[in-house]
Formats: sequence, C-alpha cells, structure tokens
Amino acid sequence: MSLEQLIKNCAKHDAQAQSQLYKQFASKLFTVCLKYSRNYAEAEDNLHDAFITIFNKIDQYNHKGSFEGWLKRIVINTALGRYRENVKVYDLVNEGNIEDETVDLEDDNINLNFLLKIIQELPDRYRLIFNLYVLDGYSHVEISELINISTGTSKSNLARARAILKDKIEKYKAVKKSYYN
Repeated sequence: MSLEQLIKNCAKHDAQAQSQLYKQFASKLFTVCLKYSRNYAEAEDNLHDAFITIFNKIDQYNHKGSFEGWLKRIVINTALGRYRENVKVYDLVNEGNIEDETVDLEDDNINLNFLLKIIQELPDRYRLIFNLYVLDGYSHVEISELINISTGTSKSNLARARAILKDKIEKYKAVKKSYYN
C-alpha cells in the first residue's frame, strides 16, 4: 500500500492502516521522543500521545512537504507540551552576552552513546533548547515562541547547555587519556 493510500485509510480510522503507520514510523519517532524526554518512560508516553494526535489530525495533512517531517513536528510539539504542563516556565534575566561554547570533536573519538547520555542528563530546559537549536535547526526566535521564553533566555540557556556538555566532555577525555597513558 502506498504512503498516500495509507494516510487516506488512517484518516478513515482504519485500525489496520493505523497499525501499519505506527509500525512504519514508531522507531524513528521514538528516537525524536528520546531527545526531548527526561527518560525512556517519558519518551514512551510522548510517543503514545503523539500517535493519538497523529491519528486524530491525519486528515489535516495536506500532502505538501515531507510526511515524516509533519510527524516529527507533532512529536516535538507533544514533548514540548508535556514540558510546559509539568514545569512552571519562568524567564531568567538575560545575563548579558554569553558567548557560545564550542566543543571540538574533530580529533577525538567520543563515544556516541556517551554524547547521547550527557545530552539526556542536561536539565530539562537546557536539553530542550540544545536539541531544538543544535539538532533540529530551530532559531532562537522560534524556540522562544515554542516554550514561551525570551530569545535572550534561549541564547543564555543554550550557552549554559554547551558549557555543561563541554565540561563533561573534557572530563571524559581526561579520564580516557589517563586510562590509556
């Protein structure tokens, strides 16, 4: 069955088509959920809630642009919605110009699982902003609108996230270096 027909059948609330759509996209979308969730269980909840929204709104997909991109947007919005529900959003005072921290990984063998783990360990807002900006390409203006903060707060939170990651990577490299020397 073509993707277009699958979408049409899902819009008709065809359970078999919904099951097929879930099987086709669940693993990719779960990866997105993990980026925006504090833990595995929350990622599962976000995926579940996202698919409910997908099945309820699939008739609104206009077949323009990537269907997978449309699905991903729903997943991200679902995770951000859960974040907004569970956290009192407060706007930190912009602390002036905070320079972007950069981490040079060019010459280092940093384990991907380690990188994913330390990103997952970031405080919620830092993790969300880091993922939105660095991994998904959102601008600070878009981020500020998505999670109801100022652009300055988005920038400073990104800088803090990068500083935390840089510190953890430097410690990891020091331990790794001392182990092999």
